[in-house]
Amino acid sequence: MSRMGSSLCAAALLAFLVFSLSLFVNSWHFRVHKGIFTNGTIEDGFVMERNGLVRELNERRKEILPFLISSGVKRLLDESGHFGQHKSFESKHLDVSLENEIDVSSGFIRMNKDHIGCDQLVDMKAVDILGSGYTKIVLKVLLSEGQSVALKTVYDQGTDMGRCLEDFKDPLGCHELVSFKLKKEIVLLQRLQHPNIIKLRGHCEDSVGAGGITAILEQGFPLQMIQLLQSPWEERFRVCLGLVRLLHYLSHSPLGSVALLDFQPRQFVMVSGELKLTDLDDASVTEPACQMDQDCILQFPLRNFSLPCSAQGVCEGLNEMRNLYNAYRYFFTYLLPHQAPPALRHLVDHIMNSTGELKGDVNDTLEAFEDMFHLYKSGLHLDNMPSSIIRDYAVMKGMSTSGNMEYRCWPSYNHQGCMLSVHSDKEAAFICNSLPQCTSFSLSDQRTWTG
Repeated sequence: MSRMGSSLCAAALLAFLVFSLSLFVNSWHFRVHKGIFTNGTIEDGFVMERNGLVRELNERRKEILPFLISSGVKRLLDESGHFGQHKSFESKHLDVSLENEIDVSSGFIRMNKDHIGCDQLVDMKAVDILGSGYTKIVLKVLLSEGQSVALKTVYDQGTDMGRCLEDFKDPLGCHELVSFKLKKEIVLLQRLQHPNIIKLRGHCEDSVGAGGITAILEQGFPLQMIQLLQSPWEERFRVCLGLVRLLHYLSHSPLGSVALLDFQPRQFVMVSGELKLTDLDDASVTEPACQMDQDCILQFPLRNFSLPCSAQGVCEGLNEMRNLYNAYRYFFTYLLPHQAPPALRHLVDHIMNSTGELKGDVNDTLEAFEDMFHLYKSGLHLDNMPSSIIRDYAVMKGMSTSGNMEYRCWPSYNHQGCMLSVHSDKEAAFICNSLPQCTSFSLSDQRTWTG
C-alpha cells in the first residue's frame, strides 16, 4: 500500500473514531435490545445465551469486589440494567457503579479540584490514536481549554467485543461486559497512586446503566523499546529505576501484593521521560492458593521457580517474584548492562544475577538500585579516576566545538552529533580519550534528570 493510501486509511479511521466517541460522550444511550419471541415465549437458545451473559457479568463483578470492599463499598443491590426485564434474568450482585465507589470514599479523584468529568468532554477535539488492544482504544484529545489528555474507552471493533457478540449476540450486554475491564482499571487507578502509575484525571460514566464508560488519563506516549535501546545509559537506568520503585510499591500496596499478570512493555507509557504503568485491568491482588509446594511453581518460557506452600495455604511472595522476573527479562536484560559506566558495572552485574536467579526479593533489588543511583548522581563512582587526565586539555572559556569538528557517537542525546552527560570535566576528558575521533569537548550548563 502506498504511503498516501496508508495516510488516508489512518485519517479515515481517526475520523470514524472521533465521530463514534463524540456520539458516545454526548449521548450514552443505547437502544433497548429486544428478545426474540415465538408464540409469546422466549426461545430456548435466546434464554441460554442471555443467562450465559448474566453469569459472565456476575463473574466480572466478583473480580472488582475485593477492591470495593477495601474502600468501604459493601452494599448488595438488585440488577437494574436491561437484563431485569424478565424474571429469568434477574440476579443479585454487588453494585460496582463507580459513582457509588466515589461517593463513599473521600480520597478519590472527584474530591480533586482538577477532576475532569463528562462536562469537559463535550467540546473536545480528537487529535490522534495513541493505541488499541483487544478491549480498549486510547485517543489523544484536546479539551476546550486546550489541555491535552488521553481518553481510554471500550474498543467496539476489538477482539473481546467480537468474541462476545459471537457468543451472546447482544451488543448492549456485550458492551457492558467488556466495559468491566475498564471499570476495574479505573478503580485500581483510584486505589493505587504512585509516580510510576499513570495519573487518572477523571472518568465519564453512563448515567442510565448502559455500561458505557471512559477513563480520562494524563497523556503519555507508548513505550518504544527500539528507541529506548538507542538512548544514553542514564535514560535507560531511569526507566529501570522507576520500574523497581513501582514493583516495590505494588508488593506493599494498600490492596496487598499486586501481580501484573500481563507484564509486557506495551502496558507502559512514557511521560516526560518517566516510565508509567497504564494498563491495570489484568492485575491481581490475590496470592495463589495452594495445598502443596508443587502448587507454587512459577513457570516462564526458559525456566521455572518454586516457593513453599505456606501453612495458610497460600503461595506467599509469588506475585512479587512474578513481577521481578518479568522486569528482568523484559527490561533489565536489554536496558541495564549495555554502556554502563565502568565503575558501576560490578553493581549492574550483581543486580542482573540476583534478579535473573531470583536470589533476592524486591526490597533487596530496590536497595541495590538506590545505592547505584546515589553513586552515579553524586559522582562517587569517579573517585578512582586520575586527576591528571584533564591536564592534556587547554581550557578555552566562552568557546564551543565548531560544527565541522562534530561527529556521531553512540549512545548520544543528539543523534546528529555526540552529546553525552558527564558529572565533571574530568569524566568528559576520560570519555574523550576513549573515543578516537575526539580531540576536544565543550561543557554546557544543561542538566539531566539526575541533576
